[in-house]
Amino acid sequence: MSREHQRGVDVTVDLVILTIRDGELNVLLVERGNEPYRGRQALPGGYLRPGETLEHAARRELEEETGLDAERLHLEQLRAYSEPDRDPRGRVITVAFLALGPDLPIPKAGTDASDAIWVPVSSIVTEPGSLAFDHPTILRDALEQARSQLEYTTVATAFCPEPFTVSDLRKVYETVWGLTLDPSNFRRKVTRADRFLEATGERRSAEPGRPATLYRRGPARLLHPPLLREGRTARTQTTPSPSAKKSD
Repeated sequence: MSREHQRGVDVTVDLVILTIRDGELNVLLVERGNEPYRGRQALPGGYLRPGETLEHAARRELEEETGLDAERLHLEQLRAYSEPDRDPRGRVITVAFLALGPDLPIPKAGTDASDAIWVPVSSIVTEPGSLAFDHPTILRDALEQARSQLEYTTVATAFCPEPFTVSDLRKVYETVWGLTLDPSNFRRKVTRADRFLEATGERRSAEPGRPATLYRRGPARLLHPPLLREGRTARTQTTPSPSAKKSD
């Protein structure tokens, strides 16, 4: 048995938790209380314990390190990161999770973190070296996953406290995508999408103009037709045959 096998491999989970606060997309970061990278900001996370599934570990770390209730969030597995030198403590493979929630509260730091704060994603993207480990890469991948999910699934509603208006939903898309969308075109697309939204039968009168119709999330999980970012084309669900690739 080689020395590498004798040392073994540890498994961790890391969480990219996104919410919209004050009109900006924010990510939850913790200040590390232990070495390595003590005092540096990082994504919340920790080691997989015996008998745990990855999702159970992600939910536990979420509650232990931030005090946030996992039941309030949309939680999905992002991908695994296994670069041999990604952690100075040794061979550590991490599985990242993407979590989305509506206007989440100020978190409370837990056992391994001295502080937990919401930080605008834009400030981290411009200064990726401020994060510990390979967390800039994980954050970048999670951000693209979130943007893509808004195109093909109904997950945008995870950012909206119910009930919400089409205008509320449009602001989610604009904030996550970093784009300005035409209100009329957006309304037409989302209200015609199959089972995306369900009208509550009520209206919100606090907005300027006529009262806005209130909606809740419909039963659909996939968005049909997809709502694409400008300049992008829809991905096919099946792999075309060689002959099909040659056709116009």
